[in-house]
Amino acid sequence: MKKKCDLHCHSLFSDGTLTPAELVKLAEEKGISALALTDHNTSSGLKDFMDAGKNSKVITVPGCEFTTEWHGKEVHIVGLFFREEYWNEIEDFMELAKIAKLNSNNRLIENLNKAGYEISVEEVAALTDGNYNRAHVARVLMVKGYVKSVSEAFETLLKEGNGFYFPAKRIQSAMAVRFIKTYKATAIVAHPLLNLTPEELEVFLPEMKEAGLDAMETHYTEFTEEMTGIAVSLAEKFGIKQSGGSDYHGKTKPWIELGEGRGDLFVPYSFYEDMLECSDYPR
Repeated sequence: MKKKCDLHCHSLFSDGTLTPAELVKLAEEKGISALALTDHNTSSGLKDFMDAGKNSKVITVPGCEFTTEWHGKEVHIVGLFFREEYWNEIEDFMELAKIAKLNSNNRLIENLNKAGYEISVEEVAALTDGNYNRAHVARVLMVKGYVKSVSEAFETLLKEGNGFYFPAKRIQSAMAVRFIKTYKATAIVAHPLLNLTPEELEVFLPEMKEAGLDAMETHYTEFTEEMTGIAVSLAEKFGIKQSGGSDYHGKTKPWIELGEGRGDLFVPYSFYEDMLECSDYPR
């Protein structure tokens, strides 16, 4: 049986529902050889995650998914293989962005309340050990019966432009890439074809490569076979490596399984090895 990895997942320290240790246990049950924790804009769960890995057959990879912006579009940049001595640097780097994000989410809750949707900051914050975001607001809306699913919440009440949610100012994509490479970690564009068109990626990828970009996700839960083909072609065209992952969130996105996506995802173990080679992380 071929070895596989999953280089993109989330714990309850961002918008997932499992603890870091539970993710490691689940990965072991599913036969995943290497797993990366990439919570949004925080390193808070990494210690628990790496500690759990010490007693597991699963190789644990310390990472973070940064929310960034390029020409007005939201783009996510994943950093993998951060040495432990640099984890606090992630928190410092994201501090101002986190404050802006918190204010944005508080305004969202306030706007919903004004419109008759009775939810509180306390209810939302209780769903996470980290900073709450729209996914947590969506779960409260669902529990209270205002929407039937998290997806419906994002497509209606929580969608940008519908009058309730106003996004916080984000850091620039190239800045995040340069930050990751400053600490000799691996810089990856997450799920690129969900955020940018192939034509936009023709411009974006050379710019990010100049900033230090190592790779892009070509194997991803929501990619069709055609999208995977396009992503692979772009990676080869611009000479960057390939990564991939399920983007597992637990109950927040129940249709996604760790290491399997919707059931047909397979990220080869060689991707883990390639991403490791782009860093100075201890072998």
